[in-house]
Amino acid sequence: MEITASKGLRGVITVAPDKSISHRAVMLGSIAKGKTVIRNFLMGADCLSTIDCFRRLGVPIDIEGGQITVTGRGLRGLKAPRQLLYTGNSGTTTRLLCGLLSPQRFDSVLDGDDSIRKRPMKRVIDPLRKMGARISGTGDGFTPIAIEGADLRGIEYEMPVASAQLKSALILAGLYAEGTTTIIEPKASRNHTELMVNGFGGSITSENNKITVSPAEELFGQEITVPGDISSAAFFIVAALIVPNSEITIRNVGLNGTRTGVIDALRAMGASIQIEWSEGGVEPAGDLTIKHSQLHGTEIGGDLIPGLIDELPVIAVAAAFAKGRTVIRDAEELKVKESDRILSMETELKRAGVNVHATDDGLIIDGGSPVRGGSFETYGDHRVAMSMAVLAQAAEGKSRIENHQCIGISYPEFFETLKAVQL
Repeated sequence: MEITASKGLRGVITVAPDKSISHRAVMLGSIAKGKTVIRNFLMGADCLSTIDCFRRLGVPIDIEGGQITVTGRGLRGLKAPRQLLYTGNSGTTTRLLCGLLSPQRFDSVLDGDDSIRKRPMKRVIDPLRKMGARISGTGDGFTPIAIEGADLRGIEYEMPVASAQLKSALILAGLYAEGTTTIIEPKASRNHTELMVNGFGGSITSENNKITVSPAEELFGQEITVPGDISSAAFFIVAALIVPNSEITIRNVGLNGTRTGVIDALRAMGASIQIEWSEGGVEPAGDLTIKHSQLHGTEIGGDLIPGLIDELPVIAVAAAFAKGRTVIRDAEELKVKESDRILSMETELKRAGVNVHATDDGLIIDGGSPVRGGSFETYGDHRVAMSMAVLAQAAEGKSRIENHQCIGISYPEFFETLKAVQL
């Protein structure tokens, strides 16, 4: 994929539906009674892996356009799969299914692609074992993962890291456990699971990063409209900020307070981002208007990190065009994504002539110098690929994004959306 620097980005767009919400809507709809209708579902490879797994678990799921209809089988209605459950490249599918399948009355095996086989699952396996799960991974906690159905008991668990995937796996297990399950987060992570479980009729309370899950008697099908994914919007936000002569509006973006750290961080860098809030909906949403801005360096770390962990690669691109130093810290979690995103972004930004070096938990970027185009690798990581495509919009000369097909994992229409706003 060859890219020439843009002369400006202007227009009104929508972005890919929220991946996190799409995954969870299928999962909870599958274990609810009645039908769940999901509008504006993300048809990316990761979410399609979730659909495939639940079909293998005996759940009827119909796809028509961007709408999904899940005929739920109830809390105890899933069926034993006849073959292993293949989760593709999806860490969300893999980790959340560990929690959901552990209390079922059948055995199952999870496996994914080469990338998933390198991503640690021990952090999920260990607390599930404390709940009574009979679950084991290959080596020190990697897929394939074998799960023997077992009766679970509620526990109090202090999470070692702020991880929405770990928290969600424990919540799903807690719905089936005897007694309450209490999860204590070191920092608040995205709370889509808590909101959705309550929306389906479950009972979860949260106070001061302490989440209490009551066992569910039954969940009930819902109608859900998925907002635009702020993680996908982030690429267009940064593109508009760094490309001169740009102003774009992004309609109906999910603005859950646990996900808007990217807006806070970019505003701290001097970004012009205006929000017009929408009414109604299970999750907060609104329209964003972004104008080209003169950015400056900042420090990003601490409690802000869990709310923007997926957006840090493209924030690093923004930092390359910002005047002064940007320090990203407390982001060790980047090392265990689809690639080691600290190393990936350091390597690719250096190819563009950016003064950057990796630390144990982040990046230090001295921005403001000329950024040049080049041939950039993606490491099979969709967020690295889109981040470098954004950099190419403002870099000097032409760029080439190698192996860009991985973008289809989360945003199959990424380049079409980008083309729609290019002058």
